[in-house]
Amino acid sequence: MADDPYEILGVPRQATEDQIRKAYLKLVKELHPDVNPSKTAEERFKKVTAAHDIIGDAERRRQYDTGEIDASGEPRRPAWRQGAGAGAGAGARGRGGSGPIFEDFGDMFSDIFSGSGGRAAPRGGFSMRGRDVRYTLDVDFLEAVQGAKKRVTLPDNGVLDLTVPEGVADGQVLRLRGRGEPGVAGGEAGDALVEIHVRTHRDFTREGDDILVELPITIDEAVLGAKVEVPTVGGRVQLTIPKGTSSGQVLRLKGKGVVNATTGATGDELVTVRIVLPETIDDGLSYFLSEWRQKHRYDPRK
Repeated sequence: MADDPYEILGVPRQATEDQIRKAYLKLVKELHPDVNPSKTAEERFKKVTAAHDIIGDAERRRQYDTGEIDASGEPRRPAWRQGAGAGAGAGARGRGGSGPIFEDFGDMFSDIFSGSGGRAAPRGGFSMRGRDVRYTLDVDFLEAVQGAKKRVTLPDNGVLDLTVPEGVADGQVLRLRGRGEPGVAGGEAGDALVEIHVRTHRDFTREGDDILVELPITIDEAVLGAKVEVPTVGGRVQLTIPKGTSSGQVLRLKGKGVVNATTGATGDELVTVRIVLPETIDDGLSYFLSEWRQKHRYDPRK
């Protein structure tokens, strides 16, 4: 059985919705795979997400608290217990807790079902919630950053249409209410849980809500400064390379990162400069640098 969601989020059972939300956000910021890439943190992040799926939703929290579903969100099977009184006969009805609560299983089910022809039909409001179903969905890097409409093909050739929210992270689980298995006897349908897998990108790497990019520049652009185009997740923009920029220096483009799906804040793009020499060093460049070195020798390794 899954761990208790209250214990996973570190909140008491009487916690308010606001307390649960704050505890969840605190743990997400601490354990998110983009911030904490360890395997232990990844497993805890999944447990935190699953716990919030249960008690972060008012109706599912009620179902969990009343024992209708377990800590993994699955419906509980009725547990028909018997009394512990010694010497009680098998045919005696329990009264005051001294004998079996039900005379026999036939009696037990006759209180819940009625029907004919050997088939039991639900009556008296008995129902059961359908099971949740789980899927995985691969999305492109930019689809995860910008959001997208996607379609999941199910094993039975059915389809699920869903919206990938802007800023969704790798490993995040999307819940589609009522798209799981149908309920029993009029019970509500389960949910579809879709885990997002984000493909890598040729130019971009994500770190939290920031986008990392490596930018090659020429030796003259590094020495003299320049304005160059740089790719961002929203398109190409002009970036000013300051005069005297060194290889490895990081330049920041404010607000060109990822919109956080939880807080709504936008990260930055961090551009790491890499100086690339020309393929052929001609005599003019060689002569100039040899003359320059005689008068301006320095050692960057000191």
